[in-house]
Amino acid sequence: MKTIAITGGKGGTGKSTVASSLAVVMSSNKKILLADADVDCPNDHLIFSVKRKKLIDVYQPVPKWDFSKCIHCGKCAEVCKQNAIVAVKGKNPAFVQELCIGCKACIVACPVGAITESRKKIGVIYTGDNYGVHLVSGELKLGELASGEMVVETRSISLDIAKKNEFDIILTDSAAGIGCPVIASIQGSDFVAAVTEPTPSALHDLKRVLYIADHFKIPKGIIINKSDLDKRFARKIEGFARKHEIPIIGKIPYKQDFVTSTIKMKPVVVFDKGYRDNFIDIANNILRRL
Repeated sequence: MKTIAITGGKGGTGKSTVASSLAVVMSSNKKILLADADVDCPNDHLIFSVKRKKLIDVYQPVPKWDFSKCIHCGKCAEVCKQNAIVAVKGKNPAFVQELCIGCKACIVACPVGAITESRKKIGVIYTGDNYGVHLVSGELKLGELASGEMVVETRSISLDIAKKNEFDIILTDSAAGIGCPVIASIQGSDFVAAVTEPTPSALHDLKRVLYIADHFKIPKGIIINKSDLDKRFARKIEGFARKHEIPIIGKIPYKQDFVTSTIKMKPVVVFDKGYRDNFIDIANNILRRL
């Protein structure tokens, strides 16, 4: 079983559109699981017209104080990097649960064992099926900050399901950017497909996300979406790829059908079968590199 991460750095380059259509074309001869790891704003279930079923709640550890033991030393607040604990001399610590990321440093630091571990719900993992693809979708609870932890759990559940049901490939649709959620989406993958578009900001963020792939020594390739919107800048991206010996594994021309397919809640290769050969070529380019 192989894991392919679909990422891109900049938001709006079309990575979810690409991930969903790749999943559909690959499912014609392989067993595919699509993991939606964009936990702050998952939307693959919308593209697939899937009514998701709740699989599990996801919890994160949080501290719980026994104030009868607390000596008001303030050690817990000193070690809390998120400033979720506020200590005032002579008073019980104040805890802002929404800021806690569950690192447990306060539990370790407490010299009298006044802090034990409790937990809070940070999100839900859902599942669904359509177009021959099994979808696992993680969704962070509104107001929570633990995106990275939620991505890790989404990928872990996806891996368990894939192993149990003998899937051939896990496609991971990551969040935008290069922060913790993206790092958690990419780490441990067998290949990174970075989706970009011919704009300066997209190229800038593409370089940053490819740096992460290099850091983890993961093979990578570039997909230029909307490649004909600015052919001059598309050639600049190709020049960057040649200079750094990164393969261009696909170019996708822009058509209004990309937008319409999303509105109609269908993968673009289902809505407009003219795109199918294009995505089959991209899928084959990726599979040859696994």
